Amino acid sequence: MAAADGLAFHEFEEATNLLAETPDAATTSKSDQLTPQGHVVVAVGSGGSYGVEEEVEEEGDKTALLQEEKPQPGFWTFSYYQSFFDVDTSQVLDRIKGSLLPRPGYNFVRHHLRNRPDLYGPFWICATLAFVLAVTGNLTLVLAQRRDPSVHYSPQFHKVTVAGITIYCYAWLVPLALWGFLRWRKGVRERVGPYTFLETVCIYGYSLFIFIPTVVLWLIPVPWLQWLFGALALALSAAGLVFTLWPVVREDTRLVAAVLLSAVVVLHALLAMGCKLYFFQPLPPEHVVPPSKATALPPNILLTPTMSRSMATS
Repeated sequence: MAAADGLAFHEFEEATNLLAETPDAATTSKSDQLTPQGHVVVAVGSGGSYGVEEEVEEEGDKTALLQEEKPQPGFWTFSYYQSFFDVDTSQVLDRIKGSLLPRPGYNFVRHHLRNRPDLYGPFWICATLAFVLAVTGNLTLVLAQRRDPSVHYSPQFHKVTVAGITIYCYAWLVPLALWGFLRWRKGVRERVGPYTFLETVCIYGYSLFIFIPTVVLWLIPVPWLQWLFGALALALSAAGLVFTLWPVVREDTRLVAAVLLSAVVVLHALLAMGCKLYFFQPLPPEHVVPPSKATALPPNILLTPTMSRSMATS
């Protein structure tokens, strides 16, 4: 005990000497801040040689706690949806890259979304795909008319509306149906844990990006090459969906998992084939009426003046 008292007195004496040498220094009271051993902490100003002890971690914890305690805005407010568009360019590019390079055992949600789904990427991917579909569909007809003058072309602006409705309905209604089905299966089998609705929308939205360059390549006027590009894009996009949904549906029965994944692939194929057949269908040539040929009359029939005038007018 005497040794401890002597040590404390020695430290107090050092602190007193330090304060005498540096008048700008400030001491914290014992009740405010103590080291684990109960020593007095001396904070020296900018003129001293000792660093100021700042509780950075404590302040960070307090800030995080305040953010968690901050009330979340309602879904009817603009602030609620603003967080889903709070992504930077590098995150969007990383998610696009992940959708273009699917591989078994690589989950798009776990490796790229990381519990932070966004609507920025899916929204602009769908808008770009709809616009490119409408423009390239018209360009295909223009190029066909230049190759064959008998093809009649007029601008088809309604294709912009058709493409927008088709793409956005697919990117929202199909994920909604899939999410609802998985939620229902979770009630039947507790081990089935579906993704959130926004994660499902994000999966489908980024899976459509591969069709944007594919639609541009469909301008090449070679039918078998167009179908080849479409098949490759469909295979990559559908594989990304299957590899991402497999960890969720594998806990269900084999029949349900097989039917669900087959439905996902079939709907994706119907979308790709429908876009190819509707927006890139060739126009039929103009119907040219052949000139009427004069019929020869037998030599024994004499033409009367009335018949001559009627044939001349016809």
